[in-house]
Amino acid sequence: MSTSPAPSPALPAATVPHSVTEDLVALFSGVMLISVGVAFFTQAGLLTGGTAGLAFLLHYATGWGFGKIFFVLNLPFYWLAWRKLGRSFTVKTFAAVLLLSVMAEWQPHFLSLGTIAPAYAAVAGGLITGTGFLVLFRHRSSLGGVGIAALYLQDRYGWRAGTVQMAVDCAIVLLALWTVEPVRVAWSILAAVALNLVLAMNHRPGRYMGQ
Repeated sequence: MSTSPAPSPALPAATVPHSVTEDLVALFSGVMLISVGVAFFTQAGLLTGGTAGLAFLLHYATGWGFGKIFFVLNLPFYWLAWRKLGRSFTVKTFAAVLLLSVMAEWQPHFLSLGTIAPAYAAVAGGLITGTGFLVLFRHRSSLGGVGIAALYLQDRYGWRAGTVQMAVDCAIVLLALWTVEPVRVAWSILAAVALNLVLAMNHRPGRYMGQ
């Protein structure tokens, strides 16, 4: 009885870098999705993690615009990005942060939300925002802050970016108990889990080969 040779294991496909046009479209698409998630969170009075979470806390406490606060809070993280993740990543991240800051300031002119249940805002907003982050991460960009640290730890030690960001985000949301009622904090934790589940399941080392 003749036997056929065992098939050779498939070799990984060569990595094809993204073009400049693809990066630009991805940055706009990812930030647009995230801005919609931010609108859901704002309408329901929810929080999120990272520098965005701190920006929400300051926004609720002072009434200052979320976009302006978010832009300023991210400024110190660009040094880490430049040193550890390179010029291209830093430039794209700066562009994404600037774009979200502008969109957050102008979005009320284009999007008006009525009543939205906190549970729906948490789940839908978290999933939409997580998808936006996924688009940015796969094009070697982020929205600064924790995202920069999460991508650095994934590249350096193989830790999943979504897992790192979920842990930090939940910790930041819990800190909000000092100023925000527990019910809103609980819904905000659900939003952080929904957001980061998207990243944990879809942004693993070796799963996506784009550059």
